[in-house]
Amino acid sequence: MMRPRDDRLSVYVCTQAMDFRKGMASLAVLVGAQLGLNPFTKSLYVFRNRSATVVKLLYWERNGFCLWQKRLEQERFCWPKGNASGTLALTPQQLNWLLDGYDINRMTLRKTLDFKSVI
Repeated sequence: MMRPRDDRLSVYVCTQAMDFRKGMASLAVLVGAQLGLNPFTKSLYVFRNRSATVVKLLYWERNGFCLWQKRLEQERFCWPKGNASGTLALTPQQLNWLLDGYDINRMTLRKTLDFKSVI
């Protein structure tokens, strides 16, 4: 299974629908020119089609781009709400929830508690 596991990995979701005829090179140019991000960093860039039934993940791996795609046979992805920049940062866990079909717009994580003692 090809899912992100590293919590240090940056995930950027393009909040607008994309033309899914675009391949690796076109999506990499879009990451740099339209989203203002560096496509060569250790990050995942996530795109969806107009009907929100297909997602593509683009990432750079050592010496070349990789493109991963998931298509839903029924229903649609619950895409996160956009902002002015057209991109939204997620955690790898949130991306996995999104790919599993959860509506991450309605989910909120509680803050992490860091206790030093039980007394």
